[in-house]
Amino acid sequence: MSLRELFLLDPDVVFLNHGSFGACPRPVFERHQEWQRELERAPVKFLLRRLDGLLAEVRGRLGEEVGARADDLLFVPNASTGLNMVARSPRFEAGDEVLTTTHEYGALDLTWEFLCGRSRARYVRRPLPLPAGSPEEAVEAIWSGVGERTRVLFISHITSPTALVLPVAEVCRRAREAGILTLVDGAHAPGQIPLDVEAVGADVYAGNCHKWLCGPKACGFLWVRPEHQAWIEPLIVSWGFAPEQSFRARRHWPGTHDPAAILSVPAAIDFQREHDWPTVRARCHELAAEARSALLEWWGLEPLSREDDQWYAQMVALPLPACDPADVQRRLMDEHGIEVPVWEWEGRPLIRISLQGYNTSEDVERLVEALPRVVGRGKSAEPGRRSP
Repeated sequence: MSLRELFLLDPDVVFLNHGSFGACPRPVFERHQEWQRELERAPVKFLLRRLDGLLAEVRGRLGEEVGARADDLLFVPNASTGLNMVARSPRFEAGDEVLTTTHEYGALDLTWEFLCGRSRARYVRRPLPLPAGSPEEAVEAIWSGVGERTRVLFISHITSPTALVLPVAEVCRRAREAGILTLVDGAHAPGQIPLDVEAVGADVYAGNCHKWLCGPKACGFLWVRPEHQAWIEPLIVSWGFAPEQSFRARRHWPGTHDPAAILSVPAAIDFQREHDWPTVRARCHELAAEARSALLEWWGLEPLSREDDQWYAQMVALPLPACDPADVQRRLMDEHGIEVPVWEWEGRPLIRISLQGYNTSEDVERLVEALPRVVGRGKSAEPGRRSP
């Protein structure tokens, strides 16, 4: 049986958008439903007598997978929830700064803009040199924004709009030496690249299990370095919140909820191990490289990074000629049955192609054939014209 047959995706759609919400394999989804049935058969026993032990087992498995001590992990519905918890906790003063890049996830840009606006702090967004060349150039570009009032450095491990793998370990090392708090948005990292959270060196790291790890929706994690756990406030104060309790215990119970997705994370880890996921990741990267090469050659546009394995993994973003991104995305789906995101970023249209184990070279060929028909030459008359 092929990997494609093990996923629940519509067979009539070429799905090149794993990065947005992920896709859950059939065996993992079935385990998820089994947990839900167990919960409904005995809700009190499950939630009040069994859940603590079950979650401890999952934390252990997840910790081994992502390189983190289990006691420093907290389960959250998604990375955005975990980062919101941390971002709301510091007490900023007028003029304090939160430093980031122009490549961050839009929802978290809104989070920081809201919080900084409330305290009259500044949210400072630094551009990165493009096409990305050396990690050292990227680190220097970010670090050039550090000032006397920089209190927090917020950065993605893999960027959402541009799909770049950033050199977060070196950024975190410098920030730690300077006494600057580091928060890493790792929403796209677990399952897509080898991950050792503690080696990254951040103070806070948030990741998703429902994206590239292929878990069910609504399972993510927040990792916090032990010396920072005491000051982080919970988004919800409920049972277990007491000063003498641990970081995890104070946030363990947000109210009645369905923990089935979280409890299914070991099944997702097992699924990927059973199917030799390092090999799957490598094949998906090759498909991403094929798509990148073919589409860049068609229009002659400047890429977001030089051809180097370190800058992208299973997901790659490419510039398009001048066009209406929403219309291109709609037409690709309606006319060609291809689900792939197209958006405007920093004044330029981009397409983000994300490949997972269920994708094939035929899927890439469908996109490479369809996209020029939809976009054409855009508003520029000559092939080879540079993107704005």
